[in-house]
Amino acid sequence: MPKPAKGARLGGSAAHEKLLLANLAKSLFEHGRITTTEAKARRLRPVAERLITKAKKGDIHNRRLVLQTITDKGIVHTLFTEIAPRYAERPGGYTRITKIGNRRGDNAPMAVIELVEGEIAKKATVAEAEAATKRAVKEADEAKAEETEAEDAKADDVKADDVKAEETKAEDAAEAPAEESKDA
Repeated sequence: MPKPAKGARLGGSAAHEKLLLANLAKSLFEHGRITTTEAKARRLRPVAERLITKAKKGDIHNRRLVLQTITDKGIVHTLFTEIAPRYAERPGGYTRITKIGNRRGDNAPMAVIELVEGEIAKKATVAEAEAATKRAVKEADEAKAEETEAEDAKADDVKADDVKAEETKAEDAAEAPAEESKDA
């Protein structure tokens, strides 16, 4: 039999704490992230991760166990069909808690608890980034090749112009002594 946590409960009695955590888990699965106090976020994390692990198994027994905690069938359906498959390859660590400072009214420390991105999304992002990098390298190589071709063409034009200029000078030089001999 599970032993209840000693000390003060989040909302008063153990039953109230259980219902409070169930509603927080329901909101987390519905919205993907929620803002709450740090204490509630820390107490919610193991509950939510346990429910996701049960959803990953996907059989009717685990669905009924989850329905004992989250009574909304629509959210349970979302948990089993959309959320759990995202974490099929991930062995735990489905949530992230980020501290965001204190609440204005009572200065209570606040935190955002959110579902981390699944492996599928991460792999897709990594694959997309790698493809973009390959495209950029390929475009850079093509641009360099075009630049070198243009430089080679300019160099060939310059060489051709130099050769023509030298031929013209040689012809002028050959004609110049002939003209001088006619004058003399």
